[in-house]
Amino acid sequence: MMATNNRLTAEDFSAARKRLLQMHFDSGVGHIGGNLSALDAMLIIFHEYLSGEDKFILSKGHSAGALYTTLWSLRRLQDHDLELFHKDNTLLAGHPPAKGIADIPFATGSLGHGLSLAAGTALAFKLKGNDTQVVCLTSDGEWQEGSTWEALIFACHHRLFNLTVLVDHNELQGFGSTSDVASMSPLWDRLKGFDVNLQIIDGHDADAIRAALEGERQRLRIIVLRTVKGHGVSFMENRMEWHYLPLTEDQYRKAIEELELK
Repeated sequence: MMATNNRLTAEDFSAARKRLLQMHFDSGVGHIGGNLSALDAMLIIFHEYLSGEDKFILSKGHSAGALYTTLWSLRRLQDHDLELFHKDNTLLAGHPPAKGIADIPFATGSLGHGLSLAAGTALAFKLKGNDTQVVCLTSDGEWQEGSTWEALIFACHHRLFNLTVLVDHNELQGFGSTSDVASMSPLWDRLKGFDVNLQIIDGHDADAIRAALEGERQRLRIIVLRTVKGHGVSFMENRMEWHYLPLTEDQYRKAIEELELK
């Protein structure tokens, strides 16, 4: 298990990737590609950025595996918890649960709802006059949802400077590339029209993620993470089918061997 409350190392990221793959393999569950594209940012957010009463909302709920792995890395979930991933009567469902895990404030996964939940939460904290931060991680595909844009309009109107929105921009979704399904490429050209602090960074560069999270808070922040679906496992990278596929035993062995060589 990883160290907690420290600046993460390359070994920490590798350990988390291996544990995520083990959890998905043991449970026979897919959605691995989008978990690997989001995992690096999630680890940094929880280990190095959130504090006190700060809230994290995973709008792209199908990456629940990355969230559970991150909580495991913080020792808020244990190995025996991860062994129940996706099983009957588990708290660790395929999407974040509505209750039972203190670090998960909302059930999410019906894409397009998470940013609205995050904006409402940020407004509540603002009205209370405290400095609590809210971080919301969205997929790039869910920016095809009208409700996501409505939430952005709401957040800008209410000047929710305590809200940070991240976009896992891996350019692939369930039925193909985001540009083929409903093109808005590049997404950031649309986002530039709003009164936001917009940053476009390498979503696997730890220092770039750190710098973006520590940046200006005088406007709503949107951080577009340019990521790779299946990051870290060569045969998964940029392959749409890893939005769905579970690992065979041979694939699992090859993936772990590859991660151990890095």
